[in-house]
Amino acid sequence: MSAAGLPFTPAAVIFDMDGLMLDSERAIIDCMAEAARDCGYHDLPEVLWLSMVGHSEAVCRHLLDEAVGEAGRDAILQRSHLLYDAVVAAGVPHRPGILAMLEFLEARGMPRAVATSTRRPLALRKLEAAGLLSRFHAICTSSDVQHPKPAPDIYLLAATSLGVDPAHCLVLEDSPTGVRAALAAGMHPIQIPDLLEPDAAVRALGHTILPSLDDARLLLERRLSAELL
Repeated sequence: MSAAGLPFTPAAVIFDMDGLMLDSERAIIDCMAEAARDCGYHDLPEVLWLSMVGHSEAVCRHLLDEAVGEAGRDAILQRSHLLYDAVVAAGVPHRPGILAMLEFLEARGMPRAVATSTRRPLALRKLEAAGLLSRFHAICTSSDVQHPKPAPDIYLLAATSLGVDPAHCLVLEDSPTGVRAALAAGMHPIQIPDLLEPDAAVRALGHTILPSLDDARLLLERRLSAELL
């Protein structure tokens, strides 16, 4: 899919949450790194935290197991959850362009869903605290599917929840893992990278990569406007 234009008119838009709508990836990484230091692990590299971006809780736990063992993992996670709970309660900041995108879609009556790797209780708390929960017709989380991203399950569930064929769904994602999940579901992803810049393997997937949600909104606006001509 070229950045020059969308090859289809979406019947629904499905949003990732962390790193796409909410500036939470940075907050999570900061909390994990601070928790590790609090637990006596001062030399864990930043690449460890970056390797967790876009992955399920199970994958992140496994990465911590390899780095510090099970006991260290449990201590770090317990501490990081306390730190992150305070961030969530205060409301995780929005990513640039998300409100304008939602207002644009709402004005056109476009069905909208969230498909996030976060577990349901935390996802609902984050969306509510950020003032975004009521703006979606469906919230799909890793609690609701057997296989997390990059498996297509969560995106297929979102399409079913909206009553829209997967082929007619536009997906907005920030991570390579999420992009692969959307493609596996037969959907059309636009990637707006946050902490992870797409490498050659990701770019070879052939999807659209844009700098911002504002660019994605303009691309969608041009497509919808062309339908009226």
